[in-house]
Amino acid sequence: MPANDGLYEHFDKRFRALAIGIAHLEKLADGCIWAEGPVWFADAGCLIWSDIPNNRMLRWNPNSGVDVFRADSNNSNGNTRDRQGRLVTCEHLTRRVTRTEPDGSITVIADKYQGKRLNSPNDVVVKSDHSIWFTDPSYGILTEFEGSRSAQEQDGCYVYRVDPATGGIEVVVDDFVKPNGLAFSPDEKTLYVADSAGSHDPAAPHHIRAFDVVDGRRLTNSRVFCDIKTGIPDGFRIDVQGNLWTSTHAGVECYAPDGTLLGRINVPEIVANVTFGGKRRNRLFITATTSLYAVYVNTTGAQRP
Repeated sequence: MPANDGLYEHFDKRFRALAIGIAHLEKLADGCIWAEGPVWFADAGCLIWSDIPNNRMLRWNPNSGVDVFRADSNNSNGNTRDRQGRLVTCEHLTRRVTRTEPDGSITVIADKYQGKRLNSPNDVVVKSDHSIWFTDPSYGILTEFEGSRSAQEQDGCYVYRVDPATGGIEVVVDDFVKPNGLAFSPDEKTLYVADSAGSHDPAAPHHIRAFDVVDGRRLTNSRVFCDIKTGIPDGFRIDVQGNLWTSTHAGVECYAPDGTLLGRINVPEIVANVTFGGKRRNRLFITATTSLYAVYVNTTGAQRP
């Protein structure tokens, strides 16, 4: 089956097995200022995502379209679901990570480390042992655009782990400039973390690093997994084969587990984040600047609640 060459760019023959030649990029919604943090709710058949500067979270349902999920979202950014299916959200304005309970109440998971306020939690993932891992760059306190200009209290921008038993917060990586998206490999033996510092300094990192996960909680053997040539990496997800699908300025790039760039899905706006969803988890949802897009791919997402 010939590839849709207007949509795809192939850099490795392995990408032809992942791209569906007759698939097309669908625009599902627009009207955002900076769309981010998509998360799929299979039990509700809907996608929820953040519109950070508009201080809201939106919901898309294939039957009813788009509505407002949360009007005052505290400039929410990244979202995920925990292993009980609850929504976990990074909030810029309040500088915290929260969980939405089944009754709609909000539980604060993390807002301080060693007595000092976090910077502005950005993206979050939940491991199968129920531990919560999140990144904390300073984007939400740099301007009034996606948070509130504020003093940074932490000495740096760290990656954190929240212990599921005690709720204790610990730093697992402390040498990022601007840690951003993160995701585990399907076997959870590897954690990938993006450094998007190139957003403010062209000479700064714009790559994704990989770490070995030791004893389920420590990270070792840091290495650069891939260097993004087309802008910066922001949010990304892993499929069941271990391929990494990441946002870039040019679209969505797909990297093999060995770090080889396989291909690109061209998107007409700068991409911020992606997630897998749909009835078979084979639909890639893409938040890109003002819009929500989707395209079917020949693989399925690894992460699920």
